[in-house]
Amino acid sequence: MSDEEKVIEPGLYVVGTPIGNLEDITLRALRILKGVDFILAEDTRYSSRLLRHYDIKTPLISCHKFNEASREDQITSRLAAGEKAALISDCGMPGISDPGSRTVKGCREAGVPVFTVPGPSAVTTAVSLCGWGDNGFTFAGFLSPKPGKRRNTLEPLLEGERPVLLYESPHKIVKLIALLEELVPDRQVAIARELTKKFEELLVGSPAELTEICSQRTLKGEMVVLIQGRQKKRRE
Repeated sequence: MSDEEKVIEPGLYVVGTPIGNLEDITLRALRILKGVDFILAEDTRYSSRLLRHYDIKTPLISCHKFNEASREDQITSRLAAGEKAALISDCGMPGISDPGSRTVKGCREAGVPVFTVPGPSAVTTAVSLCGWGDNGFTFAGFLSPKPGKRRNTLEPLLEGERPVLLYESPHKIVKLIALLEELVPDRQVAIARELTKKFEELLVGSPAELTEICSQRTLKGEMVVLIQGRQKKRRE
């Protein structure tokens, strides 16, 4: 790569970071994180661990769902004046069930160039691990914590033939599996947890089988849940 190609242009860089294993970061991402003027991080305490690991001393500024709106003018003004910034979330790609979308939209509306530096994502990692993504899938992110809204969102998604992929937290996984046991008792469901970490695990079975597993042990870590799509009816 020539020196000209290595120049970091002014603007916002949306950078993917590891979802668990710190080795899962691209050379380009490291170069950008070292070369920008500041880094917008969902949780500066969490991101500091990654930066220390790679001896990156770029200043961090918190940018999360509670302050993203209030920081928008400050960020766009600095970038419009010619500065360079990287946007990262705690893990994976910003803006995918994580803060960042508002910042990206604000920069685009202000005429600030936006670039993407792709990296790991729990979505694609889980799908590739499970082997159910050859015909596409439907990603629904986090469901509402309210039971009625969860059901109303999930029911129409389960009518499709493609697998449905959700994010779920440990303290809600049992209730989600119970709902799936009611709605789609005959389908296969996969729970991918601790992806790329030491205790990475993929559990696959019917909702009833997964309920049995959850009754015997407590599942920890953030989880990706994949629900098999509706099977096509065979022609007689």
